[in-house]
Amino acid sequence: MAETAKILAPEKTVLIPDPAAGCSFADTITADELREWKSEHPGAVVVAYVNTSAAVRPKAISVVTSSNAADVIRSIPADREILFLPDQFLGAHVQRVTGRKNIHVWAGECHVHAGINGADLRAKVEAEPDAELLVHPECGCATSALYLVGAGAVPADRVSVLSTGGMLERAKTTKAARVLVATETGMLHQLRQVNPAPTSPPSTTARCAIT
Repeated sequence: MAETAKILAPEKTVLIPDPAAGCSFADTITADELREWKSEHPGAVVVAYVNTSAAVRPKAISVVTSSNAADVIRSIPADREILFLPDQFLGAHVQRVTGRKNIHVWAGECHVHAGINGADLRAKVEAEPDAELLVHPECGCATSALYLVGAGAVPADRVSVLSTGGMLERAKTTKAARVLVATETGMLHQLRQVNPAPTSPPSTTARCAIT
């Protein structure tokens, strides 16, 4: 985030409370690893999720967020191979919603989102059968959520895979008496500000901290 702030406002001084603060997600791929990956797929274009380092982003044709990743993928000519990094779960979600077959996805993950597993999700859904479920595509449980829909355990109209902004917009309009949110627990405060309905995560340990 500090790198992003400096890139967007180069004339500003950016201060962080801990110089050792880092992101395990961004650390899952380095510029050298990307260079080697590209050499294995000559002609492929690189699409990078915003949670990558400033050393990696310049090598991508586009830097995306969870809200626009699918639209960016759709804009790339169908015959072009795509290298999507670093999140394997967001990459899998983009493949599902776009139907794109020629995407190679880097095996990276946010350890916080990956830790929200399918078993925890199922337990919460069973305990709160009337709740609406909002899932961030970075979560390893996104596939599990769609499986629950397919198996009939949860009605399709009560499950949404959404970006951070999408979750906030959905929270403003949902009529559900309770909302389950599969994402980093820091989001709960924002969601509770826009909707007084009881909101809880499938896992209370899904907390982002300085690494």
